[in-house]
Amino acid sequence: MKKLATILVFVLAFTLSTQAQKKRGHKRPQLTTEQQTDLTVKRMTLALDLSERQQNQMKPIITSKVVEKKALMEKRKEARKNDKRPSSDEIYAMKSKMLDNRIAMKNSMKDILNKEQFEKFEKMHKKRAAKDKQMMKKKSKNNSKRNKKRADK
Repeated sequence: MKKLATILVFVLAFTLSTQAQKKRGHKRPQLTTEQQTDLTVKRMTLALDLSERQQNQMKPIITSKVVEKKALMEKRKEARKNDKRPSSDEIYAMKSKMLDNRIAMKNSMKDILNKEQFEKFEKMHKKRAAKDKQMMKKKSKNNSKRNKKRADK
């Protein structure tokens, strides 16, 4: 009887500790659109040595980009909550829209930045894309391990 009680205590303690760990999210504080825009423009000013005029031209472009990104994240969050996967047509439409936005952004940057700044911007963008791709690969690898463990159970 003592052994059974001891085992039950351990099982209960283990269960409670795992539940407590699950609830601890690593949520970052949500910044407003204006705050995100200001931070992005300041980072770009430091990296590209933007003039005051260039900063003012960048703000509306960055703001629209931040708003679109937030809307997309909310849409994905809702879809994930409902376990809804996009169809191939929806995926095509999203990717096409994303590429159109990138083209528009690149053209806007060409108009605002001088040649030297634009080259530096392109270099920064490629470096960031490579870093994001590497993080996605790592995340995908971790998810596949996690899914494999779930399948084994």
